[in-house]
Amino acid sequence: MRSCDVLVLGAGAAGMFAAAEAARRGRRVVVVDHAARPGEKIRISGGGRCNFTNLATAPDRFLSENPRFAISALARFGALDFLARIDAAGIAWHEKAAGQLFCDGSARQVVDMLVGDLRGGGGEVWVSTALHSVERAGGGFVTQTEAGAVASAAVIVATGGKSIPKMGATGFGYRVAEGFGLGVTETRPGLVPLTFAEQELAAIRPMAGVALPARVSCAKTSFEEPLLFTHRGLSGPAVLQISSYWREGGEIVADLLPGRDLAAEMAALRPEAGRQAVHNALSRFLPDKVAAWAVARAGLSGPLAAQSNAALGRLAQAVHRWRIRPVGSEGYRTAEVTLGGVDTAGLDARTMEAKSVPGLYFVGEVVDVTGWLGGYNFQWAWSSGWAAGQAA
Repeated sequence: MRSCDVLVLGAGAAGMFAAAEAARRGRRVVVVDHAARPGEKIRISGGGRCNFTNLATAPDRFLSENPRFAISALARFGALDFLARIDAAGIAWHEKAAGQLFCDGSARQVVDMLVGDLRGGGGEVWVSTALHSVERAGGGFVTQTEAGAVASAAVIVATGGKSIPKMGATGFGYRVAEGFGLGVTETRPGLVPLTFAEQELAAIRPMAGVALPARVSCAKTSFEEPLLFTHRGLSGPAVLQISSYWREGGEIVADLLPGRDLAAEMAALRPEAGRQAVHNALSRFLPDKVAAWAVARAGLSGPLAAQSNAALGRLAQAVHRWRIRPVGSEGYRTAEVTLGGVDTAGLDARTMEAKSVPGLYFVGEVVDVTGWLGGYNFQWAWSSGWAAGQAA
């Protein structure tokens, strides 16, 4: 039977970073993953350039049943701390909107950095190796893998969630938690496109592929980012963001012309564009297909000059407050993250260790902490992995 000090289950962002940190401390570390290569989700993220963190990282950018749980890890190892690692590795980067940081070159540079840090500390990575079970054995653990049993003093579970099953995502980490008596909160797809019923799709299908700036709201939460019409419903950053707050049966509200007063601006156009068809006039503000849809939704026809102020008010309502009730989402198949996970009530916020199982740690997406779109989930991986790596 092989043995080590720390066995890390999962060679993703959180697992590799936790492993490298433990190896820096002189711990004998082995990382096991069923995938053929480490860091596969890192490699494909950000269009292949990896949105590795966000300078605006703060606890309020994360969802959890305990919104305060992430505070400790994020404060002790934050975005600037990880950026220092990126700089030290010589990886060139650039900032996009809202503090999002991307590699100038390939995301593989981040994977190579993590693997190099781990191996530099004497750690090993076993890929193409399935995990079967984790059990208590004396003062440590025995983990059954495809390559045989491994005894370890500590186990860090970094197996991720259920999102993108074609990449091998499973609920293995949740089963490990439940096997040791830890709670798991409800899990569901997050940062995922929303889908509509056929009667709604019939109206918007001609707009599939059209994108525009929008403000999308659900209850008291709003995001002002691009929205994309699809053949199934809506996508784009604004919709992916709001999907983490939407629940089945609820509605979302979209403002397709945020920050403008459409009724007033259309009324002001009457002297110069009164003879234009109302949808042609509206095309000054919105893509042509969206303008035609909005005019039909408001029940208008004829030239702009023929539209009363009340009619223009209905048009503005259709554009500024489009209320729609999605029937679902595209599910884990396209979800970027999994909401919910190992209940934080059972974990130490400073170390990520299970309170009732000394030596057992949970990090990254498997935990009930989920960030917004834009590098926040990677930062949670680094922060939680760092915390466990200092303690395991």
